[in-house]
Order: sequence, then structure tokens, then C-alpha cells
Amino acid sequence: MKRLKIYASHIWIVALLLCAALSACIDDSFSTDPSQQPKLSTDTLRLGLVFTAEGTPTHAFTIRNPHNKGMKISSLRLRDDAWRGVFRFNVDGIPGREFTDVEIRANDSIFVLVEATLPENGQPLPVEINAPLDITVNGSTSTIVLNALGCDVTRLHAPRIEADTRWDGPKPIQIFDSLIVAPGAKLTVGAGATLAFHAGAYLRVYGSLITEGTPEAPVDITGDRFDQVVGRIPYHIMSGQWGGIDIMPESRTNSLSHTVVRNSSWGIYAQGDTLLAERPTLSLHNCVLRNSSSNVLTTLHTRLRAVGCELAEAAADVFAAGPGTDFDFNHCTFANYYLFSAISGAMVNVYSPDVTGTIANSIIYGNGGAVRPGELFGYKITIRSTLLKPKGSDDDNFIAILWSKDPKFYTVRSDYHFDYRLRPESEAIAVADPALTLPEAARDFYGLERGPTPDLGAYVFVAPEETPTK
Repeated sequence: MKRLKIYASHIWIVALLLCAALSACIDDSFSTDPSQQPKLSTDTLRLGLVFTAEGTPTHAFTIRNPHNKGMKISSLRLRDDAWRGVFRFNVDGIPGREFTDVEIRANDSIFVLVEATLPENGQPLPVEINAPLDITVNGSTSTIVLNALGCDVTRLHAPRIEADTRWDGPKPIQIFDSLIVAPGAKLTVGAGATLAFHAGAYLRVYGSLITEGTPEAPVDITGDRFDQVVGRIPYHIMSGQWGGIDIMPESRTNSLSHTVVRNSSWGIYAQGDTLLAERPTLSLHNCVLRNSSSNVLTTLHTRLRAVGCELAEAAADVFAAGPGTDFDFNHCTFANYYLFSAISGAMVNVYSPDVTGTIANSIIYGNGGAVRPGELFGYKITIRSTLLKPKGSDDDNFIAILWSKDPKFYTVRSDYHFDYRLRPESEAIAVADPALTLPEAARDFYGLERGPTPDLGAYVFVAPEETPTK
């Protein structure tokens, strides 16, 4: 027992000596050398598009001390007094508007969190702001620019359209709760307008919905987040931000042109009623429907006509046709490289033999199933002059098909880049049947002419140096 006590006392002595040695090695002094400056993780912190009079999401940057002595930030403050009531900071866990004597240990770093509430600017278009944030250490100043596009917005809470109404851009309309178009009423959305739905909000149409986007000024129907989800993942590719568009059984004429519907939970859901003599009609002309956490487009007892449209990115089906659907797709692209879960559906899913429809001069390509059921014997469905990913052979339902060909999209899923236009090596270029091209398909989403030798899918191929910005 005595021996054990001696050994234990030796251990304590060694431990004390080690602690003393380590303490002696730690230099708690602070550098005053002007040449020893911090490393900033960025020179410009971009907050992106920000609605004015509304708090932004939190953004962050780091300040690193790469030296073997500690350093003190003698001052961290906005250069211009005008911005001091706009931006809020949290520096190393301490909230405030400006800071002095912030310590950073040797070879360590701190986080700076930034939020803002931008004032209304009274302008029809977003206004860019650049607010310099000065960080002074040892008499020298480094600067990070806080950059944002401040956009005034019209905020509506549970609006209900009871009579024919027109909304024009460019000032976005932010919608909370829900937007209802009552029976007999028509909502017309003009070129360049943006409808930004808050989380949980949706658009329900008992009357009619008309959008009048153009190649130069499309209509945007989306969620109201424009920053980054995390890291490099932007909200503009994130599904489930708002509900979606419901076309109700009482609705009749709905026409969307050059309109982007994105980031929803259920996309567009059009449902008629067998007890009613007429079905809802939905016309989609050069539209983009993408990023849904269920289906992108669902129709039941509905007459659908889609020309020049992109339908992409769904956790379930890209297009689901239920009983009583009658559809025509011409020069459309169905694609699925959905990021946020396994894909449970198909790009074209026909749920009932009483569905009738045609797909012509189109592309059906991506992850998940292509066409379900794979054999359409007994169905009144014709797919003609279309590129399909699976191997197969023509029959009465599949006619002049390009089986197992690659359209070579610009999409790079791992880089979060989703662009369904065609690369120069695409096998979908100049192989569409011009006799099947409908008159309204003469130009694509960008206003480019298809010409006498059209390409398959929604988009006209152009050389990379001439590719318009999406």
C-alpha cells in the first residue's frame, strides 16, 4: 500500500510540472506590430436580394489571427453613420452595433454574425448598397464591404380576389397565409411581376389565373427567401418553401405564359370534379415548373396544354396524370435530378387508363423512372419524336423515339447547377419533327426561334458564347 501511495504522489508531481511547463509556453501578450494583421474570410459579405423593412437571415464571416501572439481589434465599426441603425452584429458571442478591444488569441479565430433591416428606398427596382465595415488592428484598418440589393415590396396578408384584378411588376408582392381567387374572378399578373410566398402560404384559384410574362420579363412565382440555405446551396434550388398553386374544380380558364413556378411543396395541382359538366383548363406556354417536394404538376379531370415548358426537380412525380386528364405536351423537357431526398416517382406518371394525351418533340431524361407504366398497351397515350433515357423499342404508343440517348444538359447536380439547355454535343439537336411543332412553339422561353430544323425539348440550342442568361 505504501508503494502505491508513493507512485500516486509521483504522478501528481509530474502532472503539476507539466501544467507549469505548458503555462510557461502560452504567451498571453498582445502584438502591437502594425505588420501583424488579421486574415478575413472575405472582402465582401453578400446578403443578396433583401426585402426592405424586413430582417434579413444571419450571415457570417471569420476573423483569423494567424500569428503566434494574441491581437486586439481596437475598433470594429461601420464607416458611415447612416448604416449604423441598419446592421446588427454579434462578435464572438457578444451582440452590438460597434466593438472595441476584441481579443483574438494566437492562431485562433472568431465569428462575426451580421443581420440587417434595410430601410425602404421608394424605388421600383432593387437598389444596391455597399456599407464598409472597418476593422482596425495595431493602427491599420482592413475593410469588409456589406453588400445587398434592397428591394421594396408590397406585403399582403391572406388577400382574396373577388373581382377582376391586375397586378403588374416590377415591385414584388409578398404574400402571407394564402391568396384566394374567388369564383368568377380573374387575377391577371403582368410581365416582370414577382409573387413571393411566405412559408406555408399558397395560391388557390376558384376563378381564373392569367400570367402575361415575356422572354424579356417573365413572371416569377416563388418563395420569399433569396439567400443561402447553407454553404453554397441557394434557396432558389430549395423545394418546400411555400405551398403551391391549386386549380379548383370550379375554375375554368387558366393560362400561364413565360412564368416560373418554383420552390413549392406541391407545384401546380389542378383537379376537376366528375359531377361538374366542364373541366378546368390549364394552358402553359414557355413556362418553367421546378423544385417541388412532391409533384411538380398534377392534373385530375383537367384539360392541359403545355408548349415549350420545362418541368423539373421533384421528390415524387414530375408530371402526374390522374383520371379524367386530357393532355398535350409539345417541345417540353421533363427532367429530374432532385437533390433533397430519394426520388419516389417518374417523370411522366399516368395513373389511369382513361387518361388521354400526347407528348411530341420532347425530352424525358434524368434520375428516377421515365414513364410509368413502362408499357402503355391499352392506354390512349402517344409519345412521339421524343428522347427517352431507357432502352426500348417503338410500338403503338411509342413512335419515332430516340431510345437511350443523352441530351447532354448543362446541369451539374454536384455543383447545384440546374440548366436544361443543350450542350453542343447533345443528341437532341436538330432531330425534332417539324411537322409536329405547334405554331405557339415557334419560339422558346428566351424568345429564340426554333426554325425549320427544330431541336427536341423546351429550349433552342445556341452556341455557348451566345447562350442567354437564365
